[in-house]
Amino acid sequence: MAAFGPGFIVMIAGVDAGSITTAFVSGAKYGYTLIPLQILLIPLLYIVQEIASRLGCVTSKRHGELIREYFDENWAAFSTILLLVVVFSALLTEFSGIAASSEIVGIPKDYSIITSALLLVFVALSGKYKRAENIAIIFSLVSFAFIPACLISHPNYSEIAKSFSLAQPFNNKNYLFLIAANVGAVIMSWMIYYQQSATVEKRLQTCDINFAKWDTLIGSFATQILMIVVIILGASVLYREHISPNNAYNFALALVPIAGKYSALLFAVGLYASSILAAFVVSMSFAWASGETWNFGHSLNANFKQEKLFYLIYITLVALSAIIILIPGIPLVKIMVDVEAFNGFVLPIGFLTALASSKKILKNYSYSKAYISIVALLALAIIVLGIYSVIV
Repeated sequence: MAAFGPGFIVMIAGVDAGSITTAFVSGAKYGYTLIPLQILLIPLLYIVQEIASRLGCVTSKRHGELIREYFDENWAAFSTILLLVVVFSALLTEFSGIAASSEIVGIPKDYSIITSALLLVFVALSGKYKRAENIAIIFSLVSFAFIPACLISHPNYSEIAKSFSLAQPFNNKNYLFLIAANVGAVIMSWMIYYQQSATVEKRLQTCDINFAKWDTLIGSFATQILMIVVIILGASVLYREHISPNNAYNFALALVPIAGKYSALLFAVGLYASSILAAFVVSMSFAWASGETWNFGHSLNANFKQEKLFYLIYITLVALSAIIILIPGIPLVKIMVDVEAFNGFVLPIGFLTALASSKKILKNYSYSKAYISIVALLALAIIVLGIYSVIV
């Protein structure tokens, strides 16, 4: 339990507003057919994040630090700037999720966004990583409100079983785009940065590697269970009733006549918890990465006076994203799905596999050539899907 936290938190944060949107759009358009993909993604998710965790345990260095040290400052800067694009796009989806969840229960989005932004700043300024981690774990557990919401939406279990057949519409380019989006919704660059940095903040060492593996494995299963649950919600409500999922608010309204008001309430609770958790993790991943790349103080165990630039970067990201979402008329659902598809294209998995294959870095804890080859092939598949999503 002492090693528990970094893997579980970052995995649940991966089921953010964008991922939830991608999942229920998948269910709404193609029913239960994309459930098997979520199961196939579990080992891929585990492999990528376990490497980040092990690098942190063995080296006590963060991802950006290792890139700067073993490649050079230019490559580290390139990776971090690319991370900023993904992080800022993700933050827009998180605050849109916060806005949608509050509107479902009748709270104006202006109040919820401003209050949530202040809460995010308060958590970061608490001055202790452990305190911030405990708050993040609480929000992670609240995200499981999606499960009872799903159970009372009357899913068709026989149709779920049929989804594991090979009869999938692979000749449909929109279906292939959603496959790319779902892959991007599971593996995101900020997850790699966050888990390795959190592992170092938590001061995990080589003796903790096996426990950290369990943390990552549990998180891998938990996050994909949540993705499956949201797909089932989308299929049970939207696909069955032929409703177009133009936003999360209308999706929740569609739940009421089919599954009851409590299902909609549980969906709102899960959406809010997952969105605010992801907003913290995403913002922190870039604040940490900036310090790692440009070599300034970047620890949650330091206070604002000690490391002003680190905290100012975090606060600026949160504040700017919140302000943009307050602007009316932004096509949020389309942005969310497009961002998830783009995530696979910009995943810095090349740096990760290069670092993981180095015996100089991991020493006695290095991976075999066969294992690294498998990771490289998986990385190539992700990149191809990302390129496809951009072209389409």
